[in-house]
Amino acid sequence: MNLLTILYCVIGMVIFCPLCFFWGMNKRKKDAEAKIGSAEEEARRILNDALKKSENATKEAIVEAKNEIFKLRTETEKELKERRTDVQKQENRLQKKEEALDQKTATLEKREEQINNKLQEVEQKLQEVELIKNKQIENLEKISGLSTQKAKEYLLSLLDQELVHEKAIKINEYKQELKEESENIAKNIISQAIQRYSADQVAENTVSAIVLPNDDMKGRIIGREGRNIRAIEKVVGVDLIIDDTPESITISCTDPVKREIARLTMEKLINDGRIHPGRIEEMFYKATKDIEYEIKYAGESAALNLGISGFSSSLIKLLGKLKYRTSYGQNVLIHSIEVANLAGLLAAEMGEDVAIAKRAGLLHDIGKALSHEMEGSHVQLGADVAKKYKEPEEVVHAIEAHHGDIEPRTVIACLVQAADAISAARPGARKENVEHFIKRIEKLENIAYSFKGVDKAFAIHAGREIRVIVNSESVSDEKMVLLARDIAKQIESTLRYPGRIKVNVVRENNAVEYAN
Repeated sequence: MNLLTILYCVIGMVIFCPLCFFWGMNKRKKDAEAKIGSAEEEARRILNDALKKSENATKEAIVEAKNEIFKLRTETEKELKERRTDVQKQENRLQKKEEALDQKTATLEKREEQINNKLQEVEQKLQEVELIKNKQIENLEKISGLSTQKAKEYLLSLLDQELVHEKAIKINEYKQELKEESENIAKNIISQAIQRYSADQVAENTVSAIVLPNDDMKGRIIGREGRNIRAIEKVVGVDLIIDDTPESITISCTDPVKREIARLTMEKLINDGRIHPGRIEEMFYKATKDIEYEIKYAGESAALNLGISGFSSSLIKLLGKLKYRTSYGQNVLIHSIEVANLAGLLAAEMGEDVAIAKRAGLLHDIGKALSHEMEGSHVQLGADVAKKYKEPEEVVHAIEAHHGDIEPRTVIACLVQAADAISAARPGARKENVEHFIKRIEKLENIAYSFKGVDKAFAIHAGREIRVIVNSESVSDEKMVLLARDIAKQIESTLRYPGRIKVNVVRENNAVEYAN
């Protein structure tokens, strides 16, 4: 290749390259302008579509709004129509009531006029009666020769004399009844106070007797120089009385729980045969655990048998302690269970809460389980204990009111009060003093003897019946019926007794004839 050829090639490249560059640039510009034009057309198309859709949506929203407005207007008109109907009905009712009231007012006015007329007639009649009365008084004064004032004074003096005699009789009767009742109440209060007070007292309900297998056991219980008996009294906290009574020793203590622990300790020692201070302490601890178990078991059994739950363990122990308390010879725990059952039955009959009634009946004497260290009556102590262990308010109130210390405000309190009285009053529930029983029987017979024609009188069936034998010559069959009625009335007005007493009057005729 020569230089000329190379030169031509270089000149051709110099000319061809710019041409190609300008052609490419022009081509790219045309392509870009074409793309821009199509993009603007697409944008215009999208904008037109959006405008059409917006117009359609606006139209649809306007239609829906119109429909909704029409619907609301229809509902509103319907509601207004209903309210107008109600208002119209109420107006009609009010109009009818007004008419009825107008009629009643007219009727009342007529009645008022009639009543006023009758009152005027009554006043006229009263005036006439007053005139007649004054005339009769004047006639009586003339006949009797006494003025009205003097006649009043004379009648009052006679009445005063009769009342003095009646008052004297009643006062004597009330004194006698009060004396007998106060003696019984005093005995009960003293008995409860003795049980709660741990002083050295000896009473009917403060001692327990233990039978020994032989008299040699007394010496072993006493021990060398009395060391065993001193150890027993010190550890157990009771007094041992060892006298000349054969094969028997007596435990004296006012606390029934301590007395029972001592009795059980002595029985364990006697059965074991080894009696010395160390063995005494060991048996005492065993007996204490046994009694604590018995107390807990007694309380749980009472609650379980009555179907009552929710008692705290401390309240269960107090319930169990009632097993070792007595009142008028009646076991307090048995009495409390009986009151709970009676209160529950009464509540069921009256439609009251049976569970609350039983709970209140079981806890009504819980204060008797507390010792002398706490001051107050068993009623107040029982209410405090019930509050302490969060018993229901009805139960607390029933405890406070069961002896009438406060006025019962609930039906449950009244039922517990009645159940307590029923349990105490039933025959055999409480021990009765022999002397008091004999006096009551004598009074019953003396009432019969105070009537004329009575030959003999016998109180039988523990004073539930009095059999009166009358003289057949002085008392007829007709008078016998009246006599029985008079005796019954005299007994009712003179004696106090539970239940009723039968008065049986017997009149007998004997015909005697001899055959020769």
